[in-house]
Amino acid sequence: MQLGKSTVIRPTRYLACWLGALLLPGTLIAQEGAQTSTAELEEIIVEATRLSRPLDRVPAAVSVVTQDEIQLGRQQLGLDEALTRVPGLFMQNRYNFAQDLRIAIRGFGARSSFGIRGIKILVDGIPETLPDGQGQVDSIDLGATRQIEVIRGPSSSLYGNASGGVVSVTSERAPETPMIDARVTVGDYDYRKLQVKAGGRTERMDYFVSLSDSELDGYRAHSEAENTQFTGRFNFDLGADSTFMAVVNFTDQPISNDPGGINAAQAEADPRSARDRNVSFDAGEALEQSRLGFVYTLPLGERHEITARNYYVSRDFRNKLPFTGGGAVDLERFFAGVGVTYRYDGMWGNTPSRWIVGVDFDDQDDDRRRFDNDLGNRGALTFDQNEHVTSQGIFVQNELALNDNLEVSFGLRYDELEFDVDDHFLSDGDDSGSLTFDDVSPMLGILVDLSPALNVYGTISTSFETPTTTELANPSGAGGFNTMLEPQTATNFEVGLRGALGERSTYELAIFQIDVDDELIPFELQSSPGRDFFSNAGESSRTGLEFALSSTPMDRLNLTISYTYSDFEFDAFLDDNGNDFSGNTIPGTAENVLFGEAIYNHPSGWYGALDTLYVDEQFTNNSNTATNDAYAIANLRFGFERAIGSIIISPFIGVNNLFDETYNSNVRINAFGGRYFEPGPERNAYAGVSVRFDLR
Repeated sequence: MQLGKSTVIRPTRYLACWLGALLLPGTLIAQEGAQTSTAELEEIIVEATRLSRPLDRVPAAVSVVTQDEIQLGRQQLGLDEALTRVPGLFMQNRYNFAQDLRIAIRGFGARSSFGIRGIKILVDGIPETLPDGQGQVDSIDLGATRQIEVIRGPSSSLYGNASGGVVSVTSERAPETPMIDARVTVGDYDYRKLQVKAGGRTERMDYFVSLSDSELDGYRAHSEAENTQFTGRFNFDLGADSTFMAVVNFTDQPISNDPGGINAAQAEADPRSARDRNVSFDAGEALEQSRLGFVYTLPLGERHEITARNYYVSRDFRNKLPFTGGGAVDLERFFAGVGVTYRYDGMWGNTPSRWIVGVDFDDQDDDRRRFDNDLGNRGALTFDQNEHVTSQGIFVQNELALNDNLEVSFGLRYDELEFDVDDHFLSDGDDSGSLTFDDVSPMLGILVDLSPALNVYGTISTSFETPTTTELANPSGAGGFNTMLEPQTATNFEVGLRGALGERSTYELAIFQIDVDDELIPFELQSSPGRDFFSNAGESSRTGLEFALSSTPMDRLNLTISYTYSDFEFDAFLDDNGNDFSGNTIPGTAENVLFGEAIYNHPSGWYGALDTLYVDEQFTNNSNTATNDAYAIANLRFGFERAIGSIIISPFIGVNNLFDETYNSNVRINAFGGRYFEPGPERNAYAGVSVRFDLR
């Protein structure tokens, strides 16, 4: 790490690593059927845009990640294993489960110190993002995931608050043949994961269930984690083409220790060390979450359809922060919601048209208490309040086919959110109060077919993002909300194209400009190290380019390349201390991110894959006086699949950080005392086997 405006970048070294991802797989072997020729690819249908349509008919930047890319030979520690291939999406923090995975799409979410901000997370159509805008992915089991869709860019016209992008996760569905699948994985740092899946179909119902249990001691000291998850998806055929889906999820995460951020000198001298205060105060978290959701679909003739969703989530959360006053948190949360949409597929005058009109209502109730953290033991109560958030929105979308080569889409949504706080800790006064935010979010998109193998689109879309209840905390230490904070708003201008090069290659290119007002920025106080507070920057701008190429140059060899260029800076930002950061780069964002992957499949059932990710340097603070160095990480995995009667055996092995790169897997933005860095693990390996029994 260097503490300066720039760092020494070694492009030759990183380029060599990346090229290795494209050249080495000629010596590898791969599983038959894991990947197919581009010429044989089935049409991909996108559901996250609310109006389902083929991927090449969406007037926006959308990526779809398949089940093999999520599960095949993967360690399944975090979503970033599969999503690093998506341009415009940047992830950190796979190895600190107390902080959760940090996901940023075009800079939205980069400010998060824990959990996910500014991005809508959906699981089987049910929101995993709270009404206040905070999301988490600790309840998503990658071993039970079939597909992930990513909308890259502001999408508040679709989903309202905190929709700078969308990540929509779909669970596995029931197989045609009833089955039981058992998988065991072990690896360095005492990693262990056991998983059992089962699924089947009856005449009127199909089901899929999964139970997994994982443990990890971690690369760094004080980074142990344990997680048990149950996932179930049940689909019922009610007749007359109507369907009912029930999804259930339970997560028990009793241990997630937080090693904390350390300074550059400590990261270089002892990258496996934890921050001393995090150890002495036993920093970390524990949680239990239960989620139950329902989706009912009722067709009304050939052109009309009504869909209703309803969900309930209960979450008990406890964490300890590395300071005494109020450093132990106890949170009991319940949130629920209902939504109804009406779809029409027909004509508007003489023009083919598809409409969707809908309403969403979501409710969040938090009982939050803080206690002194007496060196890992709960002390006296210092804070006690109930936080209640209600969100209601109404939206409309329309897709018009003006002719065979031109489509126009537009959307409009109105949202209103109310934040109420009821202070129960009255010894320091009554800080009860309320805040109300509302916003109108429009969208306009145009898609033009220039040829059967090329289309171009243009989109104008917006997003708004309220501070979460956690981010509304008062820096003064009092209860209630920080009434000085305003929602962040953004307008996205985007043009893109999608095309095919012959029958073996497809590509996409998107160029965007985003103007952001009142960007929410984190900072720490010396009195509360490890806890973030927030302020609004005046204005910021984001300019970027995203490119992706998928190619099958020869049978059974598949190549993927994606590249992201990001120029994100503060246009006007004067903080509360009079520091002017105008013209500086937004911290926690990388100018260049490059991904390459090659997979080779052998007819005998063997497969091999090598991927490399290059991440440019990042500034770690608003003043741009400290940086996190650029790095390149390569990962290798291979295995095979063999059928023995009705049993399918699939052993696999993988190596992470193949070239033993020294790097930081996470940056803590504006951390007090220069404690920006969380070092990532050195070269490490894992291995496992999956055994599937087909119950014919």
